[in-house]
Amino acid sequence: MGRTRNGRGRPPHPDVLTPGEWRVVEAVRHGRSNPEIARARGVSRDAVKFHIANALLKLGLESRRQLQRWDGVSATSALGRRKKVMTDSIAQGVSFGAIGQIARSVADIAAATDFFANRLGLPHLYSFGNLAFFDCDGVRLFLSEGDGNVSESLLYFRTTGIHARQAELEAKGVQFTHAPHMIHRHADGTEEWMAFFADNEGRPLALIEQVPVAA
Repeated sequence: MGRTRNGRGRPPHPDVLTPGEWRVVEAVRHGRSNPEIARARGVSRDAVKFHIANALLKLGLESRRQLQRWDGVSATSALGRRKKVMTDSIAQGVSFGAIGQIARSVADIAAATDFFANRLGLPHLYSFGNLAFFDCDGVRLFLSEGDGNVSESLLYFRTTGIHARQAELEAKGVQFTHAPHMIHRHADGTEEWMAFFADNEGRPLALIEQVPVAA
């Protein structure tokens, strides 16, 4: 509901989507199901469906699949404010190819955390529920419990200007399955952005970019 003539109600949001809609859309673009999004956000499944329906209507899209491939960026995000600079960086020859993260599925996250932290001695960065992250001398190891979507190690390539990099790779015939989307904002405001694509055999790979609040 927008602001009424007498000033009551919520003022119109300046972005194409509301903050709540953006949070749900980013989760959809990351491949999360409605029940997963509802649990993570602490809301009902109906609320998730409502946000998705509103987003599809506002964006003129017809399906969840189209939403996954929509490459919009929130105007209030760090990347949204710096997108022009990041796009220009591709033409300036920013290097590409360094591995930023490797994902691995485990059966028991507690046991795996103990093994990698206490037996192998890898620095434990942080954990979120059934996810745990470790530092491997600059490369991040991402462990997830019971994720049936990860049957082998998934490589995440570091990049700068993730939207421009996607366009560059698509021009070479690379097939993207998920548009660039923000998956997490760290305590210091740094944003994590990812985009997923397929290799020549259809197996998943990803781009990853960390965008600080100011640069």
